[in-house]
Amino acid sequence: MTDRHAYQGFEQGPIRPPSEAQSLLVRVTRNCHWNRCAFCQVYKGARFSIRPVEHVLKDLETVFSHIEKLELISAGPGLLLEDDVIQLFRSLPREEAVAFRAALQWYVSGMESVFLQDADSLVLRPAKLIRILTHLKKLFPQVKRITSYSRSDTVARIPDADLRLFREAGLNRIHIGMESGCDAVLEMMRKGATKEIHVGAGLKVKAAGIELSEYYMPGLGGRDLWREHAQDTADAMNRINPDFIRLRTLAIPEGTPLAEEARAGRFRKCPDIQTAEEILLFLDILEGVTGYLASDHALNLFPELEGRLPDDLGRMKDLAWRFLTMEPEARFVYQLGRRLGIMSRLADTDDPALKSDVLSAAARSGATPENIDHISDAIVRRFI
Repeated sequence: MTDRHAYQGFEQGPIRPPSEAQSLLVRVTRNCHWNRCAFCQVYKGARFSIRPVEHVLKDLETVFSHIEKLELISAGPGLLLEDDVIQLFRSLPREEAVAFRAALQWYVSGMESVFLQDADSLVLRPAKLIRILTHLKKLFPQVKRITSYSRSDTVARIPDADLRLFREAGLNRIHIGMESGCDAVLEMMRKGATKEIHVGAGLKVKAAGIELSEYYMPGLGGRDLWREHAQDTADAMNRINPDFIRLRTLAIPEGTPLAEEARAGRFRKCPDIQTAEEILLFLDILEGVTGYLASDHALNLFPELEGRLPDDLGRMKDLAWRFLTMEPEARFVYQLGRRLGIMSRLADTDDPALKSDVLSAAARSGATPENIDHISDAIVRRFI
């Protein structure tokens, strides 16, 4: 009989922010302790647990041992010959394959950042998290950034002194899914936080000297609450002034409570043009924010809508306005082209070859200006 508390080998969780693509993923907790958000399908049906600190330390030491092996066959910093890597991989026990691949990916990426998984590493007792951070920095002193997801209600309960200790131990960025600053939307989506909890938690992170990345989900208010959603979220961001605002446009995965609400007609998803109006309203209300606004997710309609605030704010508002005032055919071409990965900028609609590719795809799929939002939703669900 297997001891469920025994070390089961190196682990990595299912998700991480796009900005952590080059990071070593270190699994501290499994799944999500809240796991009630109506729009999220990632951890539904999965039990939350905290991994023993010794298991996390063992993961770090395993990666360290593989990095040492890679250093021996390296032709220079991050430079490896494929045949040498294959030979090394074949010499390892099968149970070390996952750890080796993680170490290899991190090694060739420069070994500068680490992301603590899963949904909220800050639920650990402070002493345990500090022990993990300290050991990580001891093994890998070259690491420049250690980050984690957390929830506003979790941060709100952490003493300020402990947050400062986390920073001193190496944690220098926290990602929080605000999603909305509108209390009506937060309640509808079962976020387990209010606008004031979000604001208070964000200010605590900033006061501790830790970088803060807040997520805003355009479309989350649906057709009925899109204005309040934009206005209240922008106001919350203004009060916090996070280092990063990251856009994550709403998609509705099957199997979520929100999907059932949508089928029943109790939630009406915004079409792209209304979502663009919401984003423009959000940008219009932003004031005094000096961080970076990022559009770094495949779900977003406007990958180019990002930049330093407030310097690039006018350019970003112009971009949203251009989409809203495009000729209907050009807007349709961009919507479909973006969802198919053919286009990434509004200016791509002026490229005859790209436009031809999109129109050919439209003919094959039956996409039209009248059904483009339905087609877009179907395409987007493939990325979830």
